[in-house]
Amino acid sequence: MLCGNLQYLKILCETGIEEICDARISNLRLVKEINPAIRTVYIKPPAKRSIKNIIKYADVSFNTQIETIRWLSEEAQRQAKKHHVVIMVEMGDLREGVLGDDLVDFYEKVFELPNIEVVSFGTNLNCLHGVMPSHDKLIQLSLYKQLVETKFHRKTPYVTGGTSVVIPLIFNKQLPKGINHFRVGETLYFGNNLFSLKPIKGMKSDVFKLYAEVIEIFEKPMVPSGDLEANPSGEVFEINEEDYGKTSYRAIIDLGLLDISPDFLIPEAKDFEIIGASSDMIVLDLGDKPKYKVGDLVPFRLKYMGALALMNSNYIEKKVV
Repeated sequence: MLCGNLQYLKILCETGIEEICDARISNLRLVKEINPAIRTVYIKPPAKRSIKNIIKYADVSFNTQIETIRWLSEEAQRQAKKHHVVIMVEMGDLREGVLGDDLVDFYEKVFELPNIEVVSFGTNLNCLHGVMPSHDKLIQLSLYKQLVETKFHRKTPYVTGGTSVVIPLIFNKQLPKGINHFRVGETLYFGNNLFSLKPIKGMKSDVFKLYAEVIEIFEKPMVPSGDLEANPSGEVFEINEEDYGKTSYRAIIDLGLLDISPDFLIPEAKDFEIIGASSDMIVLDLGDKPKYKVGDLVPFRLKYMGALALMNSNYIEKKVV
């Protein structure tokens, strides 16, 4: 979520947190530079080209391929380190994960590798096809861990049950006791309950706010003139015949698709409508009585994926207030 922003990472590391998860090894490198004692977890299957840095900067990595774990083992021996791995199990969302029927054979190959220790079994839900977590699915994940422990007489301390989408199961007392590890982004930074799509009581949804500057305001026709074809984003504008002859005040803000999709913007005010966006500009319809002028800042709250895009953009100024 923080995309390696140094000032934000320093604040996070000063909270006394013991572990940070990230899918970018460069971000984990920064964490180690700030505080080497923090445990760093690389939360996707490593690419071969990244193996050396994974061992160097990540204490733990999520894995699904035996070839990859062999490379990690070889590099861990070269660096004289023990590397911890989480074996991700496919539970229906069809992103990353070893199939349950193959798990015992997979684990048998893994635990024979030197300098590698399996510390958790995990799964990912909701991130690709929207498959929601349930008590039954998480019980099944816990049973996979117990099966492997029983067969190989080796204890595995954690079951990483999921992401923010699993948190509501805690409140509803539907979380199996075996689930004891989470990697949480959206709930942590946005306070969201991803079942109800509402903020969790006592948490804030405006920790990240965007202020976009107005760079143009004119009263213009509501209907474009000329032959219409697809714009560079592949969209074809549909004309509402009731808008012929009408005008409204249109504002352009200094932000575009390169920075964020308008779908991820939540206007703080209800006095305008987002009309559309191009690479570097977003157009707003202010109606017949604009409340903004050129140079004003328009405030937005953000959805998780929108904040992620902005944090990843070199063109957006970030401030801690």
